[in-house]
Amino acid sequence: MKIAFSPCPNDTFVFHAWVHGLIPGAPDLDITYADIDITNHLAAQGDSGYDVLKISYAALPWVLDRYALLPCGGALGRGCGPLVLTAGAKNTPKDASALSGCRVAVPSERSTAYLLFRLWAAQNVPGGVGEIVVMPFDQIMPAVRDGQIDAGLVIHEARFTYPNYGLTLVTDLGNWWEQDTGLPIPLGAIIANRSLDLKAISSWAQASVEYAWAHPEASREYVLKYAQEMDPKVADAHIGLYVNHFTANLGEDGYAAISTLLTRAADEGLVPRFDPEALLLP
Repeated sequence: MKIAFSPCPNDTFVFHAWVHGLIPGAPDLDITYADIDITNHLAAQGDSGYDVLKISYAALPWVLDRYALLPCGGALGRGCGPLVLTAGAKNTPKDASALSGCRVAVPSERSTAYLLFRLWAAQNVPGGVGEIVVMPFDQIMPAVRDGQIDAGLVIHEARFTYPNYGLTLVTDLGNWWEQDTGLPIPLGAIIANRSLDLKAISSWAQASVEYAWAHPEASREYVLKYAQEMDPKVADAHIGLYVNHFTANLGEDGYAAISTLLTRAADEGLVPRFDPEALLLP
């Protein structure tokens, strides 16, 4: 089975058991480790050949005709939203209004982070931001620090490491979303080709999550191998934040969060209209 997900600790932690043949009955995986911007585009290709992918929830409306959302394996949560950062120098923006006309780096044009940013900026940045530059998420903080861009929209472990780059927090989009809606933040989705046995795939993914929790040390070497020289403590914090009860099962709040985000975005013309029933597993 051909699968693509990121090398981030939450994904490698979740899929470790399946990748290593520890889930009874689950097929072997042909794995591609890729940045979220790449997996978003792979899913949008009609002939990508991938059976299962990890994508941004923001990319979901473009692919629901071919891929089904699995109720497990993804990333939602509270207190784990994207951050908007600037450098610490005097002449860089420090509040939302000062972002007007700025050059901002984002991890993907179809990322949930960028979708949240657009919804937030429409309410908080007079006149809107300036140029948007897409770059791999791990290159954004160095680019902000070095003055290549004015501000950066960051995800993943950047929540824990941005002070190391001398950067300043402008806003936490997760806090904004939670205060505005009372719902968790939908970040990354696991999708599977609708032509496959979706219930079986979902059960294998859930079993992999449950194995990871039951044997947290089993995946450590694998997680750190792909974590790009990340400090083990940061990797643990990353997993603790992004792998939670929504990873095992989206549940009522999870589906409500996804539907609310994508419906708001569709109302603003940011994503295609979609049938909320299409979010549910057939």
